[in-house]
Amino acid sequence: MKKVIILLGPTGVGKTAVSILLAKHLNTEIISSDSMQVYKHMDIGTAKPSEKEQQMIKHHMIDIVEPWETYSTGEYIKNVQLIIENLQKEGKIPIVVGGTGLYIKAMTRGIFKGPSADWDLRNELLEIEKESPGYLCEYLKSLDPMAASKIMPTDTRRIIRALEVCLKTNSVMSELHQLLTQPLPYEFIKIGITRDRKELYRIIEQRVDKMINAGLVDEVKNVIQMIEEHFSKSELNSSLSSMQAIGYKEIAMHLNGEISLEEAIALVKKRSRNYAKRQFTWFKKEEGIQWIDVTGIYEPSDIFQKMLQFIHA
Repeated sequence: MKKVIILLGPTGVGKTAVSILLAKHLNTEIISSDSMQVYKHMDIGTAKPSEKEQQMIKHHMIDIVEPWETYSTGEYIKNVQLIIENLQKEGKIPIVVGGTGLYIKAMTRGIFKGPSADWDLRNELLEIEKESPGYLCEYLKSLDPMAASKIMPTDTRRIIRALEVCLKTNSVMSELHQLLTQPLPYEFIKIGITRDRKELYRIIEQRVDKMINAGLVDEVKNVIQMIEEHFSKSELNSSLSSMQAIGYKEIAMHLNGEISLEEAIALVKKRSRNYAKRQFTWFKKEEGIQWIDVTGIYEPSDIFQKMLQFIHA
C-alpha cells in the first residue's frame, strides 16, 4: 500500500505552518482538505496558505472553483486521487492537510455516491421549510429515521440532501451509505494536532480579529458582488455552499443591515469555537489518528520536531 500522510486537527490549531515544514522535510507537495479553500477570491476568511507559503511548497485543491459554483465531495475525491497518483509516480508521499472531516472520511472510509443535485427539487423543499419551519426534519424522520438521527434539526442543507436522495432513488440514505462506500487504496498515516480547548479558543478569537484587520469585510463584499452577477439574493442566501462559510455568512448579515459589525464579529468567533468543538467530536470517530498535544507550544518548528517521531516511526 502506498503511503499518504493526513495532517488534521481543528481550525486554528496550527496545521498550515507545520505542514510547510513537513513538506520541505519530505520534499513533497500539499493537498488541501478544506472544503472552503476550494473557492477562488475567498482568501482571508478561509485562512488559505499565504502567497509566500504557496510559493515555497506547491499546494493542490486551492482556488479551483468560483464562489457561485457548486463542488461536491465526490468531485473532491476524484480530483484528489489523480493528484495522489501523480505524486506517488514521482516518488513523493502526498501530505493531505485540513480539517474538513467529511473529506477525510471519504478518503479513508469511503464515499457515498448518491444522485446528482436536483436544484428544482431542492428549491421546492426549501420553500416548504420557509413556510413551515421544522417540517422537513419531521418528513425525513418518516422516510429515513436513521439518517435523521445523525443530522441536526437546524442543518437544513443536509436535511434537504437526505430527502433528495430518498425521493430520487426510492431508497433510504442510511442503507445506500452501507452499499456504496469504498475508501481510497492507500496506507493513511493520520497525524492530529490538538490543544487545550481554552487555549485554542483564545487563538481562534485572535485569528478572527486579524482577519477583520486584514480586510475580511471588503473581501466578503467583493465576493457577494461577484455572486450577485450570477444569482439573485434569494438564491445567494439559500443554495450556495460558499456563503455558508463561517465569516462570510455573518459579515454578509452585517452588510445586509441585519446586525452591526461588532455583533457579526462576535458571531464569527462563537461559530468558529463551535466549529472547532464539532471537529473534535468528528475526529474522535476517525480511527488510527496519532495525536500530538501542542498546548503551550506556538513555534511551528517546535511542533514540527515533536511531529517527526511519528513520521519516522
